[in-house]
Amino acid sequence: MRIAFLLLFLSTFAMAQPAPPASPPVPVAPAASTPSASPVTSVAPALPASPALAAKSWLLLEFSSGQELASQAADERLDPASLTKLMTAYLVFAAMKEGSIKANQELVVSEKAWKTGGSKMFVLVNAKVTTDELLKGMIVQSGNDASVVLAEALAGTEENFAQMMNREAKRLGMESSNFVNSTGMPDPQHFTTARDLAKLAGALIRDFPEEYAKYYSMKEYRYSDITQRNRNDLLFIDPTVDGIKTGHTQSAGFCLVASARRGARRLLSVVLGAQSESVRTQESLKLLNFGFQAYDALRIYSKGQTVSSLKVWKGASSTVKAGFASDFILAVPKGRASELKAELVSRQPLMAPVVEAQVVGTMKLSLGDVSYGEYPVFAIETVQPAGFFGRMIDSVRLWFN
Repeated sequence: MRIAFLLLFLSTFAMAQPAPPASPPVPVAPAASTPSASPVTSVAPALPASPALAAKSWLLLEFSSGQELASQAADERLDPASLTKLMTAYLVFAAMKEGSIKANQELVVSEKAWKTGGSKMFVLVNAKVTTDELLKGMIVQSGNDASVVLAEALAGTEENFAQMMNREAKRLGMESSNFVNSTGMPDPQHFTTARDLAKLAGALIRDFPEEYAKYYSMKEYRYSDITQRNRNDLLFIDPTVDGIKTGHTQSAGFCLVASARRGARRLLSVVLGAQSESVRTQESLKLLNFGFQAYDALRIYSKGQTVSSLKVWKGASSTVKAGFASDFILAVPKGRASELKAELVSRQPLMAPVVEAQVVGTMKLSLGDVSYGEYPVFAIETVQPAGFFGRMIDSVRLWFN
């Protein structure tokens, strides 16, 4: 039988407040079981009305929970322009982490890279430039030449690199994207969506936090006696904004993916197809402010905190502790925190071995009487298989379960 329990609202924070203290353990009723796991989704009822923006498409997400707080045409395929370079950077960061390329490694500028049009870092043909310098040139200066050098270093040719981009996009769940180059130069087969860009930007911040902090907050970069200012004007307007990337072509309009952190709470915004540089900045700030002002944020559970102990079959232990892989911070419309309820549903039968970080259940949330999202719950410990007789005993028990 499924038993709902009221989440304790012990900590809220709004714009610019310090991080909330971790909540004490929430008493959890015995987890309900389900024969198969439901798809994990985020559904938002009766949300505050989102602002109207002067753009083709936009999306606002709560970074921790992935909640969609506002959107318009978020699944419409559009030209991403230089927002493409988020994927180029993601793949370079991954290669650096794997050790296949190093930050101080010198890369040779090809004639193709040197001739690439659009925004430039102004590297010279046959020059040797370090990976670190090229990353700054690509991220801060939006240099197409730098992007091509990095793409060729990782894959030999930009065409091969585009295949890498598409494989990574598929892995990240970017279902409506296709890349044909590393720069974002216009092409009918080069497209993405606001939703896919949010997935990519979120993955970049989550998977490479040190690189994100180092490169995307830089306000200017000087190379070859040429200083270029970061085109992300929000870095100069709002001190809580710490990245991430702009884009512009005639077909794409003016685009901006931005992220702001106020207290422990991070929001991620995507604005595509604005009419000017100033409009994309203004509308992005409007969207971020809406998210911080219209919602309270609750730290429901801390990373590694036990939500419940779930039944395990054929294991050395009969239960496994379940919780969240990171702090679970949830956005709730202001004044409605008391309406939030949750139900933990275990994946049953849950068989040993159970490994740490394995999904073992689903947290189903409701706000009032309406679904407010479903989130995966993970094992926070490992349970090894039982011995032969223990497994046999549970096999018999399962026949009657």
